[in-house]
Amino acid sequence: MDKTFDIHSLNGKTVVITGASSGIGRAAAEAFAIEGCSVVLAARGEPALEEILELCRGLGASAVAVPTDVSDPVQVKHLAEQALQFNGRIDIWINNAGVMATGKLEEMPVEVVEQVVKTNLLGYLFAAHTVLPIFKKQEEGVLINNISIGGWMPAPYGAAYSASKYGARGMVEALQGEVSDFPNIHVCALYPGIQRSTGNMHSAKYSGFSSKIPPLSFDPRELAAKMVKTAKHPKKTNYTDWTSFLLKNLYGVFPKVMVNSMSAGMRLMMKNSDPSETNGNVLVPSDEPHRIYGETMIPPPSPTTKKLMFAASLAAAAAAVMLFRHSKEPNTKPKHLK
Repeated sequence: MDKTFDIHSLNGKTVVITGASSGIGRAAAEAFAIEGCSVVLAARGEPALEEILELCRGLGASAVAVPTDVSDPVQVKHLAEQALQFNGRIDIWINNAGVMATGKLEEMPVEVVEQVVKTNLLGYLFAAHTVLPIFKKQEEGVLINNISIGGWMPAPYGAAYSASKYGARGMVEALQGEVSDFPNIHVCALYPGIQRSTGNMHSAKYSGFSSKIPPLSFDPRELAAKMVKTAKHPKKTNYTDWTSFLLKNLYGVFPKVMVNSMSAGMRLMMKNSDPSETNGNVLVPSDEPHRIYGETMIPPPSPTTKKLMFAASLAAAAAAVMLFRHSKEPNTKPKHLK
């Protein structure tokens, strides 16, 4: 375990957070500010950045805002330079900025498809390309990549998003090998399930998708707490909630069933949703609201209900796996007994 980061306090550490203006990034900025970190906040929209900057300072943290489009490598390099000027080093870098577009691929503007991949994949690559030399010079550092369960299983009607997330997982696993001879440099991946954040409200939508968040979603502040934990105790792979671990493994056993079921559900959502279309925040900075939580389809379940849902899902998954394995067992009975 890393002797530098396996600690109970991040006080005074410098953390760079991309996509910090709303949703998960805003929750992460709040969490690291509370830990006493020097926080470097990055996002495209300056007004929203100023809001979270004042919040972090109000929590007693030293903070600076650097307007940044992570799909531009020049701006990513400038972000790192500003972070170094701010506090002399970079201890933790959180790749979090991301955009999403849902709908039929052929109905999405090609510039939207391109920008989803540039932000979600190239943005992470540009950050790694920039910060890893800094970490190597310091001989320590943690690069945390917020990928999502989309790095392990496809999102039907989100083809560009899926391509970017699968690519981000590949990037992380390759880099983990590249830094394996640096004991105090860590490249970590987080694979959360659906978040109750503003992300879906800001995303691009085609083919009639709803901006409301489905029932089985998780608190972005809980994900932010997992980011803090990962910064303190680096771990290569992190499933931040039970649905991400469950879905990843179910997809490994039943890929066709999972994809077909999700596709059917998405088509039903398209049929029953508002047919209006929007490019969302893919090509421009996120509009209001600049907050952590988005609008849900139904009120979030209580902790007790969540536990019951988890137990029921686990039991159903176990039964499905047992049935699948049983169906694959060879029939060894003699022919005269069949």
